[in-house]
Amino acid sequence: MAIAFSLLAAQPILADTIVLKNGRRILALSVVDAGDKVRYQTAAGELTLPKSIVDHIERGGAMPSSAAGLAMAPPAAESSLANAAADSGAVHDGAIDREFLAKAVAEARSGNLEANAAAATAHHAVALFEMSHGDLEHALADERTALTYAPQDPALLLSVAFLHLRRSEFKQALDYLDRAKRVAPDNPDIPKLAGWAYYGLNKLKEAVREWQRALALRPDAEVQAALQKAQRDQQEEQNYRENESSHFSLKYSGESEPQLAREVLRALETHFSAIESELNYTPPEPIGVILYTQQAFADITQAPRWVGAINDGRIRVPVQGLSQLTPDLSRVLKHELTHSFVRQKTRGHAPTWVQEGLAQWMEGKRSGPMAGTLVQNFEQQQARPLADLEGSWIQLPADEAGYAYAWALATVEYIVQVDGMGDMERILDRLATGSPTEAAVHEVLRSDYADLMHSTVHYLRQSSGN
Repeated sequence: MAIAFSLLAAQPILADTIVLKNGRRILALSVVDAGDKVRYQTAAGELTLPKSIVDHIERGGAMPSSAAGLAMAPPAAESSLANAAADSGAVHDGAIDREFLAKAVAEARSGNLEANAAAATAHHAVALFEMSHGDLEHALADERTALTYAPQDPALLLSVAFLHLRRSEFKQALDYLDRAKRVAPDNPDIPKLAGWAYYGLNKLKEAVREWQRALALRPDAEVQAALQKAQRDQQEEQNYRENESSHFSLKYSGESEPQLAREVLRALETHFSAIESELNYTPPEPIGVILYTQQAFADITQAPRWVGAINDGRIRVPVQGLSQLTPDLSRVLKHELTHSFVRQKTRGHAPTWVQEGLAQWMEGKRSGPMAGTLVQNFEQQQARPLADLEGSWIQLPADEAGYAYAWALATVEYIVQVDGMGDMERILDRLATGSPTEAAVHEVLRSDYADLMHSTVHYLRQSSGN
């Protein structure tokens, strides 16, 4: 049976990761070893760390993807409020100086324009530092605070919009982009991010228009890749029928039965309520769903043959030959919908084993049939460590992919069986802050990856009677 899969269709943005001696990981666009310091590049510009606190540097990883299936770096626009003292004072030696920040805020209470600019610059520097560390929640709060001191600054408006996009809050992002456009109409990052927002809202025509404008203002490889993706979708879907419900926007090939489309929407709404309850999370925007013929699915996704459905921000499912909802199709829909929840809840930080393990659990799969094989695999030291299952599986041969899915399911099943879905939900919440997966697991379960695999195998032995 083909496997449902969560796939990032766009080319990932390569990044470096600085691993600190305390276990914290910092994502950067590039990293340079500079004697007793480590310099790293972010959208905020160049930041530095003392080399003494750095354990090692991992080269060439991928930036987390957004919930709309796009991998776009933050806008690189510089604030018009350049204040070197406030910038360097707020963040230095690899940390935020809270006393300096409080002093800047206190001085801004006088209403002095220069003091306001300094407070805005300081909060902007802090927000960009937090963003580079994956802490999107605090970054958004600090960037909004910066805006209270400089409400017309384009860089601040773009940064807030970007953070809303990373949170799948597409309508909120458009509000800030509209404000930015009024003060900087020719800034190419505005239509770049607006295209992302419209794509996330399943408005392909508007997304294509914005990305074409962005390219007219400035060549951009990320925009070009996103535009080509949107245009392929637009061409395929131009004659598709449309339907919608409270949480979904559905398009389906004219070869599909309207009755099937209605049944799919009803099933998705039922699954939405169940997953919402389990994960204690509600996606903020309607989720796009596309029902394809088999050939159109293969042409658009270009996925391996073993992939039976894809979620790249929109749920894409081939339904050729079906006239009504089947149990198998319902399970596939719930699997793919789980990916939407997990990606949005974690701001795109969930590793593949968490994504696929939870999606299988939610659709109703359990490890029983594979328990004995997985135990034997582990005892013969043939099991791949969980760290190897964090990245993409799309290049795995079908048999290796099968084992990866089985291990992911068994791991999530063990976690859920021990203390319910609460522990899994807490792990997702920590991933949303940018915490490394093993660190999030350790914080919640008090187990590292090795401990977790041993505990999972012990659970499998008990459940299989071996």
